Amino acid sequence: MHANELADFGVSPTEEAVYRHFLRHPGTTREGLPLVLDADPEAVRLALDRLTRLGLLRPGELPGCTTAADPEIALARLSELRLRDMYQEIQRITQYRHVLDTLRAETARRAAPAQGIEQLDGGSAIHDRMDDLAFFAREEIVSAEPRARLSPEGSAGVRARDFRALRRGVRRRMVVTGTALAHEPTAAYLGELVRRGARVRVAAEMSDHVVVYDRRAALMPLDPRRDTSRALLVRDGVLVASLAGLFERIWEQADDVSLAVRPPADRRPDLSGAELRVLRLMCTVGKDETGARDLGVSVRTYRRHIADVMRMLGASTRAQAALLARERGWI
Repeated sequence: MHANELADFGVSPTEEAVYRHFLRHPGTTREGLPLVLDADPEAVRLALDRLTRLGLLRPGELPGCTTAADPEIALARLSELRLRDMYQEIQRITQYRHVLDTLRAETARRAAPAQGIEQLDGGSAIHDRMDDLAFFAREEIVSAEPRARLSPEGSAGVRARDFRALRRGVRRRMVVTGTALAHEPTAAYLGELVRRGARVRVAAEMSDHVVVYDRRAALMPLDPRRDTSRALLVRDGVLVASLAGLFERIWEQADDVSLAVRPPADRRPDLSGAELRVLRLMCTVGKDETGARDLGVSVRTYRRHIADVMRMLGASTRAQAALLARERGWI
């Protein structure tokens, strides 16, 4: 009997037992599972429902049968969900000032400011503070940026800030999504960063947005889904360490991509119309199923086109293929 090794990922003992059962017996039915596992039938039913919602179980090839997702895919999915929960928990913790206000009101005293946490309102205030934090950084600046698309008005300041830090010997690591590489000004900026010594990785999907300076201070949006004009500056040691750990988990799961600029000599690709459209879709959609549907082909055919395009570009990852295609002017 295995210990609950998936407990850190939010998986219960019953859910883990069910998942391991279908790993050992793929393509079997769910009948008699409570007896096989010696578990409560209702607990097994709930475990089956949750594992199916999480994508860890899926229908098998035969009707009524069930197959477990590949362990690597399952752990990646669980890690993503766990990190998202951690990020939301950190957001809730860092927004406790309204609770403090109500408690202080009980004693008719003015609420004290939250220690180690500062709210920044407005884009100018956020950019000014980022300039200060980058100027005083001495070791490393890391960031996970799901919407890293440079606007014309903001590109000069962002470039100057990062390039100054790199000139002083400050290490720079960044994780972006594939859509950032499809945005020409942003791709050019990332390429220049790497040529100056930064390291950039690409994640297929990412929702967490955080910047950490020397593991002493961190910035993150107050509400990353709706509002980017307000941010939290965190200096509390425990919270900064948690946010730094969150970045490291994102970094480990992202793809390392070479952003070395290649000569743009090959301006006219020897690609079919379908392959060229696949290349564009690969840069703009996140899931193969979506790309295949837009192209009007099967997922298998869509993936075969992607493999052909990557081979022609000499790319080892899709993110690298997207960047190389843009650098050559193919898209």
